[in-house]
Amino acid sequence: MIHVFLLFSLCFSDYGFIHGVSSLGINYGQVGDNLPPPDKVLELLTSLKLTKARIYDTNPQILTTFANSDVELIVTVENQMLPVVVDPQQALQWVTTHIKPYFPATKITGIAVGNEIFTDDDTSLLGYLVPAIVSIHGALAQLGLDKYIQVSTPNSLAVLEESYPPSAGSFKGEVSSVMSQFLQFLSSTGSPFWINAYPYFAYKDSPNKISLDYALSNKNPGMVDPYTRLHYDNMLYAQVDAVVCAMSRLGYGGIEVRVSETGWPSKGDPDEVGATVHNAAAYNRNLLRRQMSKEGTPLRPNMRLEVYLFALFNEDLKPGPTSERNYGLFQPDGTIAYNVGLSALATSSASISLTSSATKASKVEYQSLVYWMFVYLLILQVFMRRQQ
Repeated sequence: MIHVFLLFSLCFSDYGFIHGVSSLGINYGQVGDNLPPPDKVLELLTSLKLTKARIYDTNPQILTTFANSDVELIVTVENQMLPVVVDPQQALQWVTTHIKPYFPATKITGIAVGNEIFTDDDTSLLGYLVPAIVSIHGALAQLGLDKYIQVSTPNSLAVLEESYPPSAGSFKGEVSSVMSQFLQFLSSTGSPFWINAYPYFAYKDSPNKISLDYALSNKNPGMVDPYTRLHYDNMLYAQVDAVVCAMSRLGYGGIEVRVSETGWPSKGDPDEVGATVHNAAAYNRNLLRRQMSKEGTPLRPNMRLEVYLFALFNEDLKPGPTSERNYGLFQPDGTIAYNVGLSALATSSASISLTSSATKASKVEYQSLVYWMFVYLLILQVFMRRQQ
């Protein structure tokens, strides 16, 4: 009987609010002058039981600090480096310098070559994208790392010419040639298509036409795609399936789509409709709920959708409108920006100390459950002995 009890305990050990949500990651941006050091960030991620993160460079301090942790990292080749790493020798040098010294102690699982290159203001970068991706992948293969590290590039939803209804999804004509080359690479290497998808932008631009509840993934009637007859109760899934359809139009229907960024700002300028704490909390809470249930999109219901939330911190040095500096779940000093159910915060002057209130509640429930199961097993054991 004691073996049964131990097995039962092990099955429920470390029971927490987001324990096991392996399809949820978070973007760890660093465009701020008051952010906590990487060791405190690792403590935060660990306390939240988040095991996937994406950074926008290859910061050696972060890569060193995250060694021997449970956090998987996606790192980035910055946009300005694309013309350099087109050269296979330069790509090999980049991987040798920025990846090899840290792997496998640091769980680097992906390399983002650039960010939103297809829609970047500097259109000259587009010609470098696929050659740079191929060179980086070739360098990984040369070092025997290609089996462990995927190579792709995050794309803005603006790469689509059409996104509504999802079945009408198609890429812009001016990028279709390079897009086909990129999709061929993804198909041949088994790498995912990364999309930065923000229902917030669609709602902000057309608040009179788009239902806020639909954008936030609150309860709503949703919409039915007139061609596939599939029902969508949230805009994020519709955006993802529009990308799937766009790829299918170019002959690449089997590539996995992952959301490399999504989120909702908690503050904005007067003309940034919908940028409120209430809406940000609702969007991310609903996103978390869906990730916990390991949902797929209507087009791919049996393939869980991997999503990276944007972002971990508010970043005070980001340019642009007020919303750009207010996507974080946390303030740089460690105080919570708003509660999505992930955590309750306790701070001290010496360090950031974060614990999940939901996890605490779950642990109490778990302890109670284990206690009564143990009592039940003892009673059962006594009963069985009496029967003998």
